[in-house]
Amino acid sequence: MKKDSRLVLALDETDGEKALAVAESVSDIVDAIKINWPLVLSEGPGMITRLSEMSDVICDFKVADIPNTVRLIVENAVSRGASAVIVHAFTGDDSLRAAVEAAGDAEIYAVTEMSHPGGKMFTAKHAEEMARLGVECGVSGFIAPATRPERIAAIRQVIGDLKILSPGVGAQGGKASDAIRSGADYAIVGRAIYGSEDPKGAARAFAEDIRTAL
Repeated sequence: MKKDSRLVLALDETDGEKALAVAESVSDIVDAIKINWPLVLSEGPGMITRLSEMSDVICDFKVADIPNTVRLIVENAVSRGASAVIVHAFTGDDSLRAAVEAAGDAEIYAVTEMSHPGGKMFTAKHAEEMARLGVECGVSGFIAPATRPERIAAIRQVIGDLKILSPGVGAQGGKASDAIRSGADYAIVGRAIYGSEDPKGAARAFAEDIRTAL
C-alpha cells in the first residue's frame, strides 16, 4: 500500500453506483479504500474487484472466528483483489496465524481497540496485550482509534515500526493530524468524505490536514 497522502477512505456507502463514483473521484488522493460489510452485502463481493481496479482495497471484515473460517474469509477476499483484511485479535494466536498464512502477499491488520465509546469497555483494556500478540503472529499492522490519540501512542510503543491505521476521523470526532502526530501511519475517514457534496474536495482537505503533521 502506498504511503503518499496517508489518507484511507472508509467507503461504507450502500449504493453501488454512488460508491464507485466516490471512489473514482478520490482515487488520486487516497492511499487506499476500506470497505466493510454494508457495501459488500448491498452490492456483492464483486465490488472488491471493481474497487481494486482503482485503488488498494482493505476489506474491513473484522474477522473473528475459528482458524478455518478465518482462513476461508481471508482467502476469498484476497482472491477477489483485496490488498489487506482487518481481523480481530481477541480470537487468539491460532486464528491470527491462520489469517496471516491465508493472506499470502496481502496484509493483515489486527484490531487493538475500536474507535467508538463502547470500545473502551472491553477492547481498550486488552489493547496492548493484543498488539503484542499480533506482533508475535506476524501481522502487518494494527487498528488504533483516532478518537483517542493517546492510545495510538501507547500501541506504537508496543509494535515498533509496524503500521497503524486509525479510524474515527471526522464524524466520530477524531482529527487526522492528531492521529498522525500520535504515531499513526494512516488516518481513516468515512462519512465526512463519502457523505460530502464534494467528496474530492473533502478528501483534499483531510490530506492537507495530515500534511501539517508530517
